[in-house]
Amino acid sequence: MIIKSVELEKVCGVTSVIPDNDKPEIAFAGKSNVGKSSLINALMNRKSLARTSSQPGKTQTINFYNINDELYYVDLPGYGYASVSKEVKAKWGKLIERYLRNSKQLQCVFLLVDIRHAPSTNDVEMYEWILANGFYPIIIATKLDKIKRSQVQKNVKIIKEKLNVEPGTIIIPFSAQTKQGRDEIWELIDSMGYHRSDYKGVDKKWQWIRLHCIN
Repeated sequence: MIIKSVELEKVCGVTSVIPDNDKPEIAFAGKSNVGKSSLINALMNRKSLARTSSQPGKTQTINFYNINDELYYVDLPGYGYASVSKEVKAKWGKLIERYLRNSKQLQCVFLLVDIRHAPSTNDVEMYEWILANGFYPIIIATKLDKIKRSQVQKNVKIIKEKLNVEPGTIIIPFSAQTKQGRDEIWELIDSMGYHRSDYKGVDKKWQWIRLHCIN
C-alpha cells in the first residue's frame, strides 16, 4: 500500500454527531496503551500524526484520518483505563457504540490486544460487542517485539482461546518498533478493493466471506 497523503480530517467527541462520510472507514479499537496510535502511525507511514503517550487514556475522541483521499482510518477511544471515572468510561462507551451502530461507511474493525498477556475481560467484551454489531473483527496482537519468537504461536493460541474467536478469524502479530506485520495488514486493507473505480462497499462480514469463499 502506497501512502501518498494523510490528514487528520475530523474529530468526534462525546457530544458530536457521527460524521456522514463518503469514503470507506476502517476502525481501530483496543484498550488504553495497547499501541493503537503507534499502529495507525505505522500504517500511515508517519511518526507522530496520531499522538502516542505513555499515559493511558490519551485518545478520548474518535479521530478520522483521511488516507490518500480514498478511505479513513478511524481511531476509537481506548477502553479499560482504571484512572478514569465510571461516568467518563460510560460516555466513551456510548460514543464507540454510537459509531459502530450508526456509521454507514464502516467496512471492518481491527481489535488490538497485547500479545504478552491473555485478553482482559474488557477485551473479551469489546470483541463480543463488535460481533453483536455485525462485524467479524481482525485481531492485531501488538508489542510483538516484547516477546521471544518461540512464544508467538503459544501466545496467539491463548488469545484465540480467551476471546473464543470465530473459526477462521485473522490474527496478525505486529511490532511498532520493527514494523513486522505492517505489510500483511496493508495487503489485507488493499484486498478490500476500495481503490477500484467500481467499488461499491464491502459487506460488514467481509472478513468472514473472504476467508470462506476466497481462500
